Amino acid sequence: MSITGMSEQWVTAQMKQNGDSKCISWKNFRDLILAHPDMKKGIDVFALSIYGLVVFPKALGHVDEVVSDLFDRLHKGVTPVPVILAETFRSLNACRRVGE
Repeated sequence: MSITGMSEQWVTAQMKQNGDSKCISWKNFRDLILAHPDMKKGIDVFALSIYGLVVFPKALGHVDEVVSDLFDRLHKGVTPVPVILAETFRSLNACRRVGE
């Protein structure tokens, strides 16, 4: 969660088990966005939370830990494109087999 600029203790305190995944509540992100002293970090947290709520809506009103890991990897320059392409190809191939 280096993207938020918050300490590991803050992240650990906000992280809750929700079903089979660890999540942070949207309310906690909203409070962080409104009170964050660094405007750029606040915008990054806003993007992270919207992405987590819209693209990965696993738990309603919560942002999954996986989303923050993805943002951290993107921030470090690691691209998920090859993995996404491989999963898409595998999925399409499985759909084609079912149709035969």
